[in-house]
Amino acid sequence: MSAGSARLSLVFSCLGHAYMHVFTAIYFVIVLALEVDWRLPYHELIELWTLGALLVGLGALPAGWLGDRWSASGMMVVFFLGLGLSGIVCGLLDTPAAMVVGLGSIGLFASIYHPVGIAWLVRNAESRGKALGINGVFGSVGVALAGLAAGALIDAFGWRAAFMVPGVVSLATGLALLVCLRLGLVVEGTGDRHTEPPPSRGDMQRVFLVLVLTMLAIGLIFQATQAAMPKVFDLRLRDIAGQGTFGIGAIVAGVYLLGGAMQVIGGHLADRYPLKPIYLLALLFQVPVLAAVAGFAGLSLIGAAVLSVLLSAAALPAENMLLARFTPARHRSLAFGVKYVLAFTTAPLAIAFVAFVQERTGEFVWLFAALAALAAVATVAAAMLPGERRRRPVPLAAE
Repeated sequence: MSAGSARLSLVFSCLGHAYMHVFTAIYFVIVLALEVDWRLPYHELIELWTLGALLVGLGALPAGWLGDRWSASGMMVVFFLGLGLSGIVCGLLDTPAAMVVGLGSIGLFASIYHPVGIAWLVRNAESRGKALGINGVFGSVGVALAGLAAGALIDAFGWRAAFMVPGVVSLATGLALLVCLRLGLVVEGTGDRHTEPPPSRGDMQRVFLVLVLTMLAIGLIFQATQAAMPKVFDLRLRDIAGQGTFGIGAIVAGVYLLGGAMQVIGGHLADRYPLKPIYLLALLFQVPVLAAVAGFAGLSLIGAAVLSVLLSAAALPAENMLLARFTPARHRSLAFGVKYVLAFTTAPLAIAFVAFVQERTGEFVWLFAALAALAAVATVAAAMLPGERRRRPVPLAAE
């Protein structure tokens, strides 16, 4: 693969990461407008995303298999086009039953990105940590844009525009990638640009078992936090955010933008230092931070939310590099598919728990207390990862 093709692959992978998180987070802001427009309670509306959230996880395994067996770049075209069309359709719907189907379609096409796009990125990158860090920033930007763009579009044009405008953008990006493939500007790679000595079979099995536990825990924490955060801010920050959805969306966007920058730092650390302590410490510090989110309000709540996102962001490059390092290249999309089945099939459970806690308490204190306990469990599991020797520095311009 040429350097030019590798760079374009990185660009489209990063855009895909942003779009995936825009489409899977945007409904949590749109639902605030639907409460008024459809006159339905929050806990009923948030549950409409359950099917979509389930498909984000269940679709990851077949998507990863197709990425390995057919074409990673071809699957990325399907991802962009399908996600765009689904968003446009959701903006045209009028009933909760139809919205379940539309959101399910978003979830199905969104499931393609992580197993295919991350494996595609890892295959083409020389400095994996750096590339994963940059890519991770785009994921956080996507979550941030979901809040900011949805709030602005809803206040200016209504909730339908919050679905349809991102849909048009994704559709155009898919057509651009298709043109690049046809012109040979992006080509399919056949092997890793960066190679490492193969791990032992025992270490591969050990890492897999540990990551199953930690990825399940991290998936629950991420999904529950993403679903609940707009409503938490709506309840506790109205004196700061003001009326309307834009203020809440802007605060959510700021939290994820500040947190997303940490992925670049986390990626550089993962290129230079052993992965286990980076991963372990990020999980350990989540315990007190999530406990703080449970009880804080005002500016201290915003600070605790930023810290939580910072720690999640710092852990992701190390986690993805652990999975890539302990998986054969020929099965990497499938391995990432397994990861995201674990990470995203937790979403229906997380959403059900968010709805359960909010319906019965009117708040989210017990939700974040439970997530803090879950982070403690993940920390204990991560401590069982095999150790490794310190890494040699990788040039920053190796891309």
